[in-house]
Amino acid sequence: MERKDIDWLNHGGIRDASLAGDFGTVIRQARRLAGVTQIFLAEQTGLSQSAISRLESAGGGDYSMKTLASLAECLGVPLGLVGLADRTKGIPVQRRELLAAGLAAALTPALADPPGPTRPEPGQAGALRLVTASYRRLDATTPSSELAETVQGHLRLVQTLARSADTGIRPELASVGSEAASFTAWLAWDMADHGSARRWYGSAVKAARSSGDTLLTAYQIGSLASFEAEAGTPSEALRLVTSARHQAGDAPPAVAVAWLSSIEAVAHAAQGDTKAYERALRATERAATRCGAGPAPWPWIFAFDERKVAACRVACAGKLGPGRRPQLTETDITTALSSAHDKQRALLHLDVAGRQLSARNVEEAFTIASHALTEGLRLRSGRIVEKARHLRRRLTQPITATSVAEFDHLLHSAYL
Repeated sequence: MERKDIDWLNHGGIRDASLAGDFGTVIRQARRLAGVTQIFLAEQTGLSQSAISRLESAGGGDYSMKTLASLAECLGVPLGLVGLADRTKGIPVQRRELLAAGLAAALTPALADPPGPTRPEPGQAGALRLVTASYRRLDATTPSSELAETVQGHLRLVQTLARSADTGIRPELASVGSEAASFTAWLAWDMADHGSARRWYGSAVKAARSSGDTLLTAYQIGSLASFEAEAGTPSEALRLVTSARHQAGDAPPAVAVAWLSSIEAVAHAAQGDTKAYERALRATERAATRCGAGPAPWPWIFAFDERKVAACRVACAGKLGPGRRPQLTETDITTALSSAHDKQRALLHLDVAGRQLSARNVEEAFTIASHALTEGLRLRSGRIVEKARHLRRRLTQPITATSVAEFDHLLHSAYL
């Protein structure tokens, strides 16, 4: 089976640790991404668990090159990231099946990637839009609670300027305000504040309509649909997808078709409607092939590529119940994992964990889920923690698995 390597340099924590010479952290982060324990890694490499623990805690100290090489090769980490010459000379290290099964990455619809203008814009609106894009880029690795107040202040500034602006530029400022309100909603969603998220998404839709930009209006309605699909109201999500398509017109860009179809697929999966999910996923795949490799014509998101399609498959697999699980390949999982968005990787780890739990692989499910929850606590993401709680509620019978006990310990200490 063809396999895709992880672009390890896209993982901020691994990249930064490598540059600092903290190779123990590189191994620890890679192990957690793989969803395996120190004991499992010790069995695979012939090392002792205590040796691996000491290495992961060594900080910027001295390392055994032999131990580093053994662990890196087992995990599939390029040797250059642990300060060693890459003996593969550029040939990708083959991933182990069990490691790949624990990998997942970022999804939310295309909004998950921090978008920015495709070209510099002149004037006040362009400057304000650039600020919004800059805050979005911080979202991947910054707790939303640290961004929310600043972003709301930015939104208030945009709204104030729009109210006092000349009639000619007011629609453009309304467009900027819509984008800022949508991002404010996104942050509220990440903090598990669903009431505020709905309110800000509503503001984003209203501002988009004031701008006269029907495509932006479609995007904001679609963003609200994405939220509803994940927040437990898939029927409302489907209604909103229909409304967004109406706003997008008869000949929308392929990226709009792909994105809205992916939201529809997630909503149908949440309802347990396998046939409808499969139809929507096929529509997503067809539209994605028409998106091309260039800049997305829909300016608020990046191109909808194979990674986004793979992420949609993984997200839906986590929602469909026993007997309805779609077939996922290692390539689907590793492709989805290639996102650089830490929060989204954690969310999809939980989708993979949900799929494992549906297959009654309890130990594997909660090993993966513990990694996701650890990331959620680090980033103080209420959305990740609540999704982890939902996964735990699915396990109703008493279980003595070590991974469940470790997960429960993490969950019981989750005070955000």
